Amino acid sequence: MQQQMNARPSVAFVGASWGAMLIGMLAYLVGLWNAQMQLNEKGYYLTLLLYGCFAAVSLQKTVRDRAEGLPVTGMYVGLCWMSLAAAVLLLTVGLWNASLLLSEKGFYAMSFVLVLFAIVAVQKNVRDLAAAGNGLREAPEAS
Repeated sequence: MQQQMNARPSVAFVGASWGAMLIGMLAYLVGLWNAQMQLNEKGYYLTLLLYGCFAAVSLQKTVRDRAEGLPVTGMYVGLCWMSLAAAVLLLTVGLWNASLLLSEKGFYAMSFVLVLFAIVAVQKNVRDLAAAGNGLREAPEAS
């Protein structure tokens, strides 16, 4: 049974999603900028943020594609789940072994989770707006 998912998200939800994503990313990046850690550690945490964002968006797209009846291989779904789990696990291991205050570790973990949640909501909004016909549109073909 195919369900139609053409509900247009409210402006408030779209704004809150983008705001949460930007606040989470900004907080995480400012925290990295001001952190008293070596440059390679900062690069590690930055890479995990980017990898986690990509994995979360890819998983959301995969789940949405399946819900809309678009073909998605089981292998790709598994890779999406594995990538998201790997990003969270690598952040957990990194923070567990880091010589940071417990409050700093909590700050990075919470801002990371906020970004992952918000980026999924933003991706959902982009898809919903496109499905409603008021979102991102492809450029018209040249004649």
